Amino acid sequence: MAEQQDVIAALAADGDEIDQLVADLSDEQWQLATPAVGWTITHQMAHLTATFHLAGLAAANPDGFTAMAGGLGPDFNANVVAAMAPHLHDTPAELLVKWRRQRAETERALAAVPAGQLVPWLVRPLPAPVLAAAGMMELFGHGQDIADTLGVRRTRTDRLRHLVEFAVRTWDFGYHARKLTPPDTTFHFDIVAPSGTRWQFGPPDAPNSVWGPAEDLCLLVTRRRHRDDLGLRAIGPEADRWLDLAQAYRGPAGTGRTPGQFAVSAA
Repeated sequence: MAEQQDVIAALAADGDEIDQLVADLSDEQWQLATPAVGWTITHQMAHLTATFHLAGLAAANPDGFTAMAGGLGPDFNANVVAAMAPHLHDTPAELLVKWRRQRAETERALAAVPAGQLVPWLVRPLPAPVLAAAGMMELFGHGQDIADTLGVRRTRTDRLRHLVEFAVRTWDFGYHARKLTPPDTTFHFDIVAPSGTRWQFGPPDAPNSVWGPAEDLCLLVTRRRHRDDLGLRAIGPEADRWLDLAQAYRGPAGTGRTPGQFAVSAA
């Protein structure tokens, strides 16, 4: 149960950071274009609000979530657009209130799920801590788009471990998104936390390994930076290929970011 509460606390802290990014923006700033083509800051916040609504529904009302998910169409992007559309008609002040209310409800719902109990989700049922980590992935990626738009350099903490673990758990998503068969091999991840601590996952003698800063891995798997703009390194041909495919979310990969679009991280 302690692990579950830790990740919920981390989810709440990351949500607070997003709130701080947008709380004092003018109405005009909410309409600024972000690096995600066609998405303004309003779109980013509408998407986060809609995603947290789904997670909160899944945790608090599994039957209701299952019924809702059964009505979704096969077009992933169309589902995303439909989910956030109602929020796009709100004023920034109204959307901010919705976002804060939905965040709080979802955090409470996830924290209330008994340890070990699975929560229904879009691909397969998940433990509540894993769904909370997926929420952190959403906050990281869409928060990065907002920060890049505003020219804000975000301060990272070792809360990133939850997202790193999620990235390792979902290492094969990039293959599935491109209708590729994941390789029959193992990966080793040697990741350096913001504090300097090393986080290692997978067998040390694995034929393919990825190493580098935790922030860079998270930027890679949320596709907010091109691999050329990061301090990640690969050993082994499949690990090198993985750096081109990596993503920690289901659905289409999207266009991602182009080489040189952002400054290279210090490795």
